Order: sequence, then structure tokens, then C-alpha cells
Amino acid sequence: MLEVDQLGGNQAILYGELNALRESLTQHTKDAYNRINPFNENLVDWKEKGKLVTGQENNTIYESCTIIGDVKFGNNCWIGPFTMLDGGGGLSIGSGVTVAASAMIYTHDTLMHTLSEGKIPYEYKPVIIEDYVFIATHAIVLKGSHIGHHSLIAANSVVSGKSPPYSILAGSPARIIGCVCIESDGSVKLEYN
Repeated sequence: MLEVDQLGGNQAILYGELNALRESLTQHTKDAYNRINPFNENLVDWKEKGKLVTGQENNTIYESCTIIGDVKFGNNCWIGPFTMLDGGGGLSIGSGVTVAASAMIYTHDTLMHTLSEGKIPYEYKPVIIEDYVFIATHAIVLKGSHIGHHSLIAANSVVSGKSPPYSILAGSPARIIGCVCIESDGSVKLEYN
């Protein structure tokens, strides 16, 4: 912990101002959203970052999300804190997609590069996430994956390959364990095998 009395005059003043800003932003976020975030998440509005990154009005991207390379977004996406979106090999995220906290999507790997002592290049393959997909916390989507619309990727799952629309995928490696059923009244039912 930083001891204020160890700081010089201007540093102590700046530290005091920064601390006051932190307290003010923390209180605002608590009042507005009933949550307490890490300081950096309160510095940038999530919707503003979503608009800056995607060019779309209604996308939310947390400040702690790492975005690499070419990532294309639809509308109304929610990208949570501590996520990774690797678009180095091309990443397409449809409309209405949720990428929950700490989920990661990769379009490349360095496995063969490492094992070959650098003789084999990195491997890249695009990832496609269709509309209205929910990727739960700590899930990992690997290079070359194609996830069909209205699908659910369960927490802690590792997904590779292609999955049809309305799938529930879970496990490591992930497999289809059920389906998402949209009822005529618009309600959603999860049916498991």
C-alpha cells in the first residue's frame, strides 16, 4: 500500500485527487448499477467503449476486455470484464451475443510453433459466433470454431469445431448436451439430453 507521507508535494496532491476520483466513481457505479468495480472499469463508460470499438450504439464492452486483431461485431452485444477476443485469424461476433466474464475466444495458437522450436509458424483459423449466443464465464472458444445462433456455451467449457443452432454445449472438450427451445410465446426452455 502506498504511504502518502512518502510522496512529494505534487505527487501527494495528485494522489489525493486520484483517490477522490476513485471514491466518486465507485459511489456513482454503486448507486447506478449496484456494483463495485475495479477502478479502471469505472474510468471508461462500457457503452462508450462499445461504440468506439464496434461503431455500434448498443454494444457494451468492459474496459478490461482485451481485443486483438480483426473483430467484427453485430448489434446489442455484451462483452464482460476480463474477456479475451482474439481476432488475429478473423473473429465475427453476431448480434445479441453475450461473452460473460473471463471467457476467451482464440483464433490462433502457437502449439506447433513452440514444439518445433519456432520452425512451424503460428496457426490461424477464423471463428464465427452467430447471433444470440451466450458464452458463459470462463468458457474458451478455440480457433476454427463456428457456433450456431441461439446457442449456449456452458461455464468452463472448451469449444472447438462447428455446432448447429440452438445447441447447449458443455464440458472440456465441449459436446452437445441439449438444445435451446424458443416457445411460440417467446419464452426459452433449455432441454437436456
